[in-house]
Amino acid sequence: MKFSPSAVLALTSGAFLASTTAFLVPTTTHKAFGVVKPTSSRPIAATASFPRSTLLSSTTADKTEATSETYEFTSDVGRVMDLIINSLYSDRDIFLRELVSNAADACDKKRFLSITDDAAAKEEPNIRIKANADDNTLIIEDAGVGMTKDELINNLGKIAQSGTRAFVQALGEGTADVNLIGQFGVGFYSAYLVADKVTVITKSMQDPNKAYQWESEADSSYSIKEVSPDEIEASSGTKLILHLKEDASTYLDATKIQELLQRYSEFIEFPISVWKEKTEYKQVEDEEANKNLKERRRGTQNENGTGNHGRIRNGQQSKADLVETSQGRQVECKAILYIPGMLPFELSKDMFDENSRNIRLYVKRVFINDQFDDLLPRWLKFVKGVVDSNDLPLNVSREILQKSKVLSIINKRLVRKSLDMIREIAETEDQSQYIMFWNNFGKYLKVGIIEDDKNRKEIAEYLRFFSASSGDEYTSLDKYIENMPEGQKAIYYVTGDGKERAAMSPVIEKLKSRGYDVLFATEPLDEIMFESLRTFKDFDVMDAAKDTLKLDEDDEEAAKRKEELNRENVDVINYLETVLSGKVEKVSVSDLLTDSPAALVQGAYGMSPSMQRYMRAQNVASGVDVSALNSMNKVCMEINPKHPIIKDLNRMIKEDKESKSTEDFAKLLFDVAGMTSGYDIDDMSSFAQRVMKLMSTQEDDGTVPEAEVVAEKKEDPEEEPTAAEVEVIE
Repeated sequence: MKFSPSAVLALTSGAFLASTTAFLVPTTTHKAFGVVKPTSSRPIAATASFPRSTLLSSTTADKTEATSETYEFTSDVGRVMDLIINSLYSDRDIFLRELVSNAADACDKKRFLSITDDAAAKEEPNIRIKANADDNTLIIEDAGVGMTKDELINNLGKIAQSGTRAFVQALGEGTADVNLIGQFGVGFYSAYLVADKVTVITKSMQDPNKAYQWESEADSSYSIKEVSPDEIEASSGTKLILHLKEDASTYLDATKIQELLQRYSEFIEFPISVWKEKTEYKQVEDEEANKNLKERRRGTQNENGTGNHGRIRNGQQSKADLVETSQGRQVECKAILYIPGMLPFELSKDMFDENSRNIRLYVKRVFINDQFDDLLPRWLKFVKGVVDSNDLPLNVSREILQKSKVLSIINKRLVRKSLDMIREIAETEDQSQYIMFWNNFGKYLKVGIIEDDKNRKEIAEYLRFFSASSGDEYTSLDKYIENMPEGQKAIYYVTGDGKERAAMSPVIEKLKSRGYDVLFATEPLDEIMFESLRTFKDFDVMDAAKDTLKLDEDDEEAAKRKEELNRENVDVINYLETVLSGKVEKVSVSDLLTDSPAALVQGAYGMSPSMQRYMRAQNVASGVDVSALNSMNKVCMEINPKHPIIKDLNRMIKEDKESKSTEDFAKLLFDVAGMTSGYDIDDMSSFAQRVMKLMSTQEDDGTVPEAEVVAEKKEDPEEEPTAAEVEVIE
């Protein structure tokens, strides 16, 4: 007999049984079931080679064209088998997932067909796995529907022929209580990832008095012969005997099998038993040694098993919820999502760690992967859970999720449920729970503001910041708006490295003089986030450290007053622009500064000092020249004409603007304004010299004179002085 690759191009899983995924509850006993000897040593009844056969039939030629000839595609079946076995799957561990899924489909078929068969209904379908190290074989046996001889030829002899798919089609469009996995018809051949030869023994529900053995080494032939029905213990079922390769001996370990079952097949509906041997030592009491010992009370220890609940717990507190969505008959998805109580360790080092496995994806209860980035956006990287759907499109190996409208619908639903969970935490009476959530995952919500255009407005409601008037308490944007004084037209923020540095910014004086509150953006990410947010509930979000900030846009009197101040201080403005040429873009007068003599602000497209330091560090790490970054972010200097220091500078300019002391005074003013505005001082040595010169009363060289000791004369010459007073002579 020969393989018939009628649809080889449709390579994927699901062969003679099916595929599924469920929680494994392995039973460990001395003898879970009888040892089944492999039958590979028996003579082969019928053998057939694999000829070159039809790969794909071409369309019928138009009979009216006499010159047209029709040919059939041909293929090297051995080469096709080699491609399926060695090129289709990226991980050889997947063979167990495919074969167990097939077995689960066979059991599900039997469960469905036993509705009309009383004898079959009494027998519970199950799956049993046994590793035989002596024979180097792995046996996977199910008490499923089994196969007839014709089904053996049709399902295993034809590549990409799915018996499960044909079974589902035979059911029609009804709503049968059956959930089968197989669809591609190549999952069975994954057995050759670890086996040199595969033997299949099967007994069908249709004819339980006959059993057949299928055997092949996946080279160019397979054989079928009739065997004793006693080879299958159940009334029907299938037994796979994998003759493992030399480098596949690890699959003889029962612990390894249990690990793979728990990973891929933890949601299979049918019981899975793994044969596992263990040695128990009989305890014999030593009466001679114990005769003089007092009896001690022995307590029993209660062992609390975590079961499946322990798989979705991470942290001290968590928020979990169930997601169920159904869009007509097109999309069906079930999921359990939860927010961990603490930031997972792997995300504490890298908030978008590629190796972080937050969502486990199942298709028809079969584990597919836990590293799909399309199920949830990366700003929800901290959300963990399980997703199961019957409609997600996969590639043939069921390891890669394909782009589709179904995936988009599921993604939208999962994001919606995640936002609902965050809202529930935010609305709890105990706000300490949300503060804990914000401290752990607040930066992810900020990324959501930047990247998620559709949900940006809702995410903004969950943001929290320190402000100039909130002290040590967080404030939300909603609360900020509630506390706005009448006449305030925007939400203002200022950047800084930490709350204390942000509070030092002189630009806050502009807003405090009007009674406005100011939010503190203490991370470089905050500035990008605010630039993306721009507005919140009809209020613009504005950086208070921009020279474009205008609080009296419609006040003509204020504009005239500012122009008059500029004319009165034109000498100071021109002098500062000359002395600080290359450092400042422009100098202007501000009537909003109260306590500070000057402040440094950025232009409309400039970056804050915190962002500049962050970008500079990134450029240095990447080997990029930072000079362009410095030239693009020249500051604007605003001065307070009412401050005594500005008045002193104005006087010094009128007296002698060419003096070195006047120049040092102006530069020191710029340095102090830069420090309080969050900027770094480029030349610390020159800054230190100017400070020391200011501290000294000597204007020539700025050095501190040595102290001179002068002994005070006494009126009584006979009395010797006991102490000397120190007088500093200037």
